[in-house]
Amino acid sequence: MSKGILYICPTPIGNLEDITLRTLRILKEVDLIAAEDTRRTIKLLNHYNIKKSLISYHEHNKEARGQLLIEKLNEGMSIGFVTDAGMPGISDPGEDLIRLCIEEDIKVIVLPGPTASITALVNSGLPTGKFVFEGFFPSKRKERIKELERLKGEKRTMIIYEAPHRLLSLLKDIYEVLGDRRIAISRELTKIYEETFRGCVSEGIKKFEFQEPKGEFVLILEGAKIEEGDLFSDISIKEHIELYIKEGLTKKEAIKKVAEIRGIPKNLVYKESLK
Repeated sequence: MSKGILYICPTPIGNLEDITLRTLRILKEVDLIAAEDTRRTIKLLNHYNIKKSLISYHEHNKEARGQLLIEKLNEGMSIGFVTDAGMPGISDPGEDLIRLCIEEDIKVIVLPGPTASITALVNSGLPTGKFVFEGFFPSKRKERIKELERLKGEKRTMIIYEAPHRLLSLLKDIYEVLGDRRIAISRELTKIYEETFRGCVSEGIKKFEFQEPKGEFVLILEGAKIEEGDLFSDISIKEHIELYIKEGLTKKEAIKKVAEIRGIPKNLVYKESLK
């Protein structure tokens, strides 16, 4: 008997129209739908007139329920997995279920669909060429500060999730540790009252000191500035000197400029130039 397939099915993050035709077809065809919150999922299924058996799979029952789902997949059942909203497997127990399937050599098919992180990133106006997803920061301030300290030198744009009651505290900690960087703060994405604030961290703090944060937030934070010296960190001092000489500087001028950009003593650069 062949094994079943686990389908990862993204669901709308707000607007019910944001679901693909393929996802709707798969939800109709699978033998069972595993949902993070069955009460929430049943509303979506009813909206699209999908009648299917539901089973809960969430953070608090993932150990026992995960094994049950694996058994059903090994028996040949096909299962669609959905979370409360967006792409399953990001900041939710879906990643554990996917790992179990891989360990059991059960096929996993991920369907494309809505996700708050990428929607907010594209909407931010900040660089999108390179970015890093940080998810939720620790709720305890000491641990949160430690995480922010780790990101001081991160040059990629950062994607951060935060709950409304911790938003202001996080913004103040970002300002304290990382400085007054550019930031985009989005809420209610794809919904009627969708809102994105764009500005500096200090401006965001002022906004939410007078406006009570409501809804789940996605923060898109500017990465650390690339210093001029960083551009030459992967070449030797000797190669750096030769680069400026080729550009027309004298050897003396090149030595001085390399020392200034790299932040090292000029006599050290001079010694390297003699090699």
